[in-house]
Amino acid sequence: MKDFERAAAPLRGELLAHSYRMLGSWHEAEDAVQETYLRGWRAWDSFEERSSVRTWLHRIVTNVCLNAARDRGRRALPSGIGVPADDVYGQPDVLPPETWIEPFPGDRTDLRLALVAAMQTLPPAQRAVLLLRDVLAFSAAEVAEMMEMSVAAVKSSLQRARARLAEVGSGPDDVVEPSSPQARRLLDAYVTAFETADVDALTTVLRADATLELLPNRAWFAGKADCSRVFAAAVGRAGDWRMDRVIVNGQPGVAAHLHGQPFGIAVLDVRRNGIAGVIVFGDPAFVQRVTARNVVVGGD
Repeated sequence: MKDFERAAAPLRGELLAHSYRMLGSWHEAEDAVQETYLRGWRAWDSFEERSSVRTWLHRIVTNVCLNAARDRGRRALPSGIGVPADDVYGQPDVLPPETWIEPFPGDRTDLRLALVAAMQTLPPAQRAVLLLRDVLAFSAAEVAEMMEMSVAAVKSSLQRARARLAEVGSGPDDVVEPSSPQARRLLDAYVTAFETADVDALTTVLRADATLELLPNRAWFAGKADCSRVFAAAVGRAGDWRMDRVIVNGQPGVAAHLHGQPFGIAVLDVRRNGIAGVIVFGDPAFVQRVTARNVVVGGD
């Protein structure tokens, strides 16, 4: 089956990104790609080359993802579930891990968290049609064959999906690249402020409309004042935190260690005029997953 391996291996990154957009979960996306390769390997002898290997594998992986998505509810971020909390000191509800979007290591800006979260608001079939047409650039006829739909149904589904994304928004226009000097400056300021327990410095880099999400907590906070109060309770003393700079979902972020132990991943929404949002994924397992992908970057 070396022919299959040679044909399928170059497509792994594309299949993984597609699965992540479909499912909102890194580990579920990995599982979907593994299942796709297993099915493809078993069916390779019967592959008739009526379509390209790329089209064939995307048909398989899309159906794997659709089955997975139908078996559970949608994943989301706290800001996509409810309104901001009005008590920064309240005891928040905790979301089960299978309900929240997971971070994805790497510098692909087409996997920004806002875009992935917006995708999760679509019904699974609409999500698949939109991704296959608008992201992967398959034709309506190809998508219809992949999903066993009529071309008219594909076009109708795509129109509804586009309208829904326009309604919920899929990301701002003023984001900056994670490797840009502006992003590096704001990330460095965030890291230094946390490691030195300097709440005032941390507040300075936040925009007035900044938001803070602290998964697995359901509660989230909006506005510089409330975000600063939460940060003030979290920073502790100088030296409590160590932050390794990383790139996650095409955004600057940190792999955080508290008292020398892995804590989680923070992903920053950096704009031209400051940090507009911080999403903290409080799961120590993400630290190892992200840093193992060699996306740790040095400070200035």
